[in-house]
Amino acid sequence: MLRNKLGSRAVNRINIRRRHVLPAVVLAGASMIIFSIGAFGFPSVFPTGTTIYDPKNAYSSYVLFGAPDGKTHLIDMNGHEVHRWDKIGFPSEIINPAINGGKKGQLLVQLSHTDLPNYFGYMFANKSIGELDWSGNTVWAWGDKAPGGVARQNHDWDRRPNGNTIIIATADRIIPSLSPKSIADQVIYEITPKGDIVWKWYAGDHVDEFGFSPEGMKLLRASLANGDKSFGFLTINDMQPIGLNKWYDAGDKRFDPENIVIDSREASFVAIIDKKTGKIVWRMGPDYQITKGPDLRASFKLNVPRQIDMTSGQHDAHIIPEGLPGAGNLLLFDNESASGFPPTRIGTANGSRVLEINPVTKQIVWQYTATDSGGPLWIFDSSFISSARRLPNGNTLIDEGMNGRFFQVTSKGEIVWEYVNPYYGLQIMGEGHKVNTNWVFRAQPIPYDWVPDGTPHSEIPLAKIGITSFRVPGSP
Repeated sequence: MLRNKLGSRAVNRINIRRRHVLPAVVLAGASMIIFSIGAFGFPSVFPTGTTIYDPKNAYSSYVLFGAPDGKTHLIDMNGHEVHRWDKIGFPSEIINPAINGGKKGQLLVQLSHTDLPNYFGYMFANKSIGELDWSGNTVWAWGDKAPGGVARQNHDWDRRPNGNTIIIATADRIIPSLSPKSIADQVIYEITPKGDIVWKWYAGDHVDEFGFSPEGMKLLRASLANGDKSFGFLTINDMQPIGLNKWYDAGDKRFDPENIVIDSREASFVAIIDKKTGKIVWRMGPDYQITKGPDLRASFKLNVPRQIDMTSGQHDAHIIPEGLPGAGNLLLFDNESASGFPPTRIGTANGSRVLEINPVTKQIVWQYTATDSGGPLWIFDSSFISSARRLPNGNTLIDEGMNGRFFQVTSKGEIVWEYVNPYYGLQIMGEGHKVNTNWVFRAQPIPYDWVPDGTPHSEIPLAKIGITSFRVPGSP
């Protein structure tokens, strides 16, 4: 049974309920649910929960994620839900206790929403954001002091060591260089614990620093001629301070620990903001040699190291923190989906990639594609959302977001842990259609000591099933 057998230490509090899911199929000593709901783009019936776990080679921790059911889930390696909050963040994120006064299990989430349509679970319609403690109590909130009294936070945030919080938000404004009509711009706010904005940066004020070609600017202006009512005309989907790093220690001021890495999903660039001046001091993209040649379809090489060839619609670009393998390098999830001004040239069967890049030489020093796990490129593919995080043992935790699949790969591409999100929910997508989905924007690895002592976890091995002999009941 897929019953959490971790004993009475598990949490059972108001609004934080452990979920016991009864499985339809039990295989290899572990439980998996079979749903007849499409998720991958391959079969319509597939297992959910943990499907692979090699404790000897995996980095064992909790994993945190917000799901389309409107809740935030904390799971262990065997897929047991050990904690739940009845709120979701964009993304849901546990704060490092080392910068939060030692408080464990504190969570950043969206607290309330406006009456805008329920696109992506109201994630773009939030009225207030805040911090919850382990019991689900609100210990900090922000929204009343936001411009217009509405937070409009989206895509990312970060709690700083000084107690301030930086967030991405949407701001409607006229940007004369782009359009005479109002455009949905994105702004980064730094907010004090009392709710005061002490620093802000607007993407629309720096369009001439993002590296658009004359053709690109012409296309961008044309797309905004009648204004823009989205949630950010560039879709800045990631925003993380650099932190301590070897480049700054060696004298490269572009990598000041307080500077901020951002990336644009719509324009396919990654950039660093100088926190003091607001200027862009480092950039990768938006145009690459592979997008300028005669070939209309990209064909990527797989050897490393090599110069960065292209990113398209990428997510979660950040500098790997000190103390982790690859520290100082840039890690990102390269969706390889439609993006760019002019549009990037997407390959016929490339799939998605995870890239680790030396930000000084702009060389790819490590990458993951499905071929590294022995499969064709297209079986690892997420055209939007998604994330990649380096782990202390050198593995990388990947969230194949649109499919709700998380997995750990070694540096050689071996999959040593895999989990498929079983928490579905109805979402409005595409002309108001409701769909049942398990997509996950970002997955956060959570060390065991980031949550209250006594929180249960299990580490029971789960061998990979031979897919050619895997059958549902009743099938020969």
